[in-house]
Amino acid sequence: MKKLIFIRHGRAEDQVAGISDFERSLTVKGKVISREMACRFKEKENKHGLLFITSPAFRALETAYIFAGEFGIKPEEIQIDSNLYFRADIKHLITILNKTDKEIETIALFGHNPSITELPDRLCRDGCEFLTKTSIVCISFPVSKWSELKTDSGKQEYFLKPVKKNEQDLYT
Repeated sequence: MKKLIFIRHGRAEDQVAGISDFERSLTVKGKVISREMACRFKEKENKHGLLFITSPAFRALETAYIFAGEFGIKPEEIQIDSNLYFRADIKHLITILNKTDKEIETIALFGHNPSITELPDRLCRDGCEFLTKTSIVCISFPVSKWSELKTDSGKQEYFLKPVKKNEQDLYT
């Protein structure tokens, strides 16, 4: 069985003049919630057979680093794929998967909406709800090779989203 885990980056700074969308960083709150979600994620997954692949955009990269820290994964072990920022669609996901070692059982992809929600929705036979910032969805596939993965064939194993503590913490 293979698993794809889609993780939307944490809350980022607002767009301002002089800083491109690509360069936006996580806010302090985004970092705190990313760490909380990484801890919850660690309760579901283990380091063995897990590969992190992230968009190169700074907010996604920061989120991946926070998650990697919780798992004891070195930053240099995280793969960066520009397709997760510029062309995150099924065709490019297949390209990413075809480059992945067959021994890897689980891939965690760090990216952006709308694609980080659209991809699991297309892959999961029952669809997938919208991923708010720092949400995580895990989809399993009854295949032994990444090349055998097909749309509408996955099963949602779990869906984690940040816990709303009060109205001020609404995190969408």
